[in-house]
Amino acid sequence: MRRRALILVACGLVIAGCGGKTVSPVPETVIGTVPTTPQVKGDAVAGKVVFETAGCKSCHTLKDAGATGTVGPNLDQKKPPASLVIDRVTNGKGVMPSFSGQLTPKQIADVAAYVSQATKG
Repeated sequence: MRRRALILVACGLVIAGCGGKTVSPVPETVIGTVPTTPQVKGDAVAGKVVFETAGCKSCHTLKDAGATGTVGPNLDQKKPPASLVIDRVTNGKGVMPSFSGQLTPKQIADVAAYVSQATKG
C-alpha cells in the first residue's frame, strides 16, 4: 500500500511538472547569408608531390606517378573528376580513410587537380 502511494505521488509530480501544456518552438527568420567554404584552386604540379608523399602510391595505381598500389581503385581506369577526388580524400569511403586531418584543403585541392589531370578525368 505504501509503495502504491509513493508511485501515485511521483506520477502526480511528473504530471504537475508538465503543466499540461504542449510547447512548440517558434521559428525565427534569419536575415543575411550563410558563409560557405571557399573553393580552393588546385595546382597539379604541387598535387603530384602530395600524391607521392601522402601515401596515395601505396594504395592506388597511377601510371604518371609510377604508382602500382592495388588496395584502392586504379585511378588510370576510373579517371575520377577533381570533385570526386576532393570528396574521397576529404571524407574517405570504404577502406579509403579521410585525410582531412592530415592534409590541408589546399593540398587536397592540389592532389585532386593532379589526379584528374593525369587521368584526364
